[in-house]
Amino acid sequence: MFRQRARRPPALVEVESTPLVARLSEIGPVEIRQVRRTPEEALVNGLIAQHHYLGYSQPVGEHLKYLVTAGGRPIACFCWSSAPRHLGPRDRYIGWSPATRRANIRLLAYQTRFLILPWVRVPHLASHLLGRMSGRLSADWQHLYAHPIYFTETFVDPQRYRGTCYRAANWSELGMTTGRGKDCPTKRPNRSLKQVWGYALVKDFRRRLCQVDS
Repeated sequence: MFRQRARRPPALVEVESTPLVARLSEIGPVEIRQVRRTPEEALVNGLIAQHHYLGYSQPVGEHLKYLVTAGGRPIACFCWSSAPRHLGPRDRYIGWSPATRRANIRLLAYQTRFLILPWVRVPHLASHLLGRMSGRLSADWQHLYAHPIYFTETFVDPQRYRGTCYRAANWSELGMTTGRGKDCPTKRPNRSLKQVWGYALVKDFRRRLCQVDS
């Protein structure tokens, strides 16, 4: 029987890790680079694997990765992927039918990882980066996958975080997950509950996401 070869874990990477403790205005120009399909993708993979509490997981489907630098040194990373097909709080917030959800789910992006490196202590950096991302994500997605993004979402583990940076960046708390993964055979929770947060990239996101081309 054919078995798919397991992916190798990301290689260990080394970057400057001296503490960066400063105000946002003091760290110099902050650059955000989309690194999917570039040599720097391996650096993002390694940083996520080593420093994010969930580790690294290879995205499935459409996805983008970003490296954030200040003064040439890495300070943060983002990973975005195709959105989950079923997500009750989000689906109710958008107000779409099953047919429109199936037709337009590709117009959503899911933030799978957001990492500020542990030695970086810069107040308001997280919300600043979220705001910067909202201004470019759709164009970057269009460039690589030939369609825009109208709505973004993510999960926050309330046992670890309070979602402060998302609230400061004007994201909306949409509700809680059920704790049942897509492969759960029963209706009983099989994983921890997460807060669902969402952010619209266009004002008329509901109109765009609830229409089906004839």
